Amino acid sequence: MDVIPFNQPIYTEKSEKYIIEAMHSHKISGDGVYTRKCSDFLEKRTGSRKVFLTTSCTHATEMAALLANIQSGDEVIMASFTFVSTANAFVLRGARVVFVDIRPDTMNLDENKIEEAITDKTKAIIPMHYAGVSCEMDSILSLARGYGLTVIEDAAQGVMSTYKGNVLGTLGNFGCYSFHETKNFSMGEGGALLIRDAENIERAEIIREKGTNRSKFFRGEIDKYTWVDAGSSYLPSDLNAAYLWGQLEEAEKITEDRLDSWNSYFDGLKGLRDSGMIELPYVPEECGHNGHIFYLKARDLEERTRLIAYLKERGIGAVFHYVPLHTAPAGKNFGRFVGEDRYTTRESDRLLRLPLYYQMGDRKFKVIEAVNDFYKKL
Repeated sequence: MDVIPFNQPIYTEKSEKYIIEAMHSHKISGDGVYTRKCSDFLEKRTGSRKVFLTTSCTHATEMAALLANIQSGDEVIMASFTFVSTANAFVLRGARVVFVDIRPDTMNLDENKIEEAITDKTKAIIPMHYAGVSCEMDSILSLARGYGLTVIEDAAQGVMSTYKGNVLGTLGNFGCYSFHETKNFSMGEGGALLIRDAENIERAEIIREKGTNRSKFFRGEIDKYTWVDAGSSYLPSDLNAAYLWGQLEEAEKITEDRLDSWNSYFDGLKGLRDSGMIELPYVPEECGHNGHIFYLKARDLEERTRLIAYLKERGIGAVFHYVPLHTAPAGKNFGRFVGEDRYTTRESDRLLRLPLYYQMGDRKFKVIEAVNDFYKKL
């Protein structure tokens, strides 16, 4: 049986070559040659004032929380349908997480539910762009301006995606990327923080260097460095950056390959959609996505469970996604849900992700055939 995994970490021959070169350079800690190459590429590609490579998207979000001066007792608004890191970065600062419902079409934060959740303690809105498809950012940014709130984009899944021609991660005050092994581009564990406003760059550099002005020392701007702010060690190894650089050099090719698989899935399953058996992803006209996730929605939790089992029997790894955070023990402890949970739990119970990775080849057609066969037998 040809086993088709849900995910296969991306590999390029250049990545292996660059890792060896980094090893021989005897500079494998943070901010080496390949870290700078990756940061420069992301700055040029996104138009950000500054991009700092980090050890994870979680740590990029923690840095954003520090830069936004999130304090104990503050509140931040986000969707409950997201990864725990989206919330944890603010919980660690002592903030209260306020969850609101999602849109059932994109699985994103419902922009029309945010204002109801704003209080005098609200400090930030955290839109997470699910599957690389943007939230409705014009409405979110307008609300943030009106109430004086910071916008921190969780663009973990949105590298190479756009909203009205603007790169995700660049619309809010801060943007956070992931380069985890499950993402379109990977450094094993890694991420990046995108800075929109120049006044935040120097402090971000200090926070990332354990709260010291060490980077200034290395540039010869000061004769010694010292501890000047709260911070942590958010610098990834240059070995990780070397692995990532081999992919960023081929970013367009990799994205096109993933979009080809995504489009094949959509075309191969739209007959089931048209007959009312399943629902397929919706991408608003103003959004350019990156083929990060392909999901379908079964009729209910029971049908989804049966479909996962059916595919597993045929060697196909298909999985569900987030358990809504407001239903988790920590979510109940550190946050609250405002308004009605009309869609969050119901839609998450129905959602099933199909295998999607670089150089999937004809394997995607076997997945399409298996899904169609399952529904024929129903």
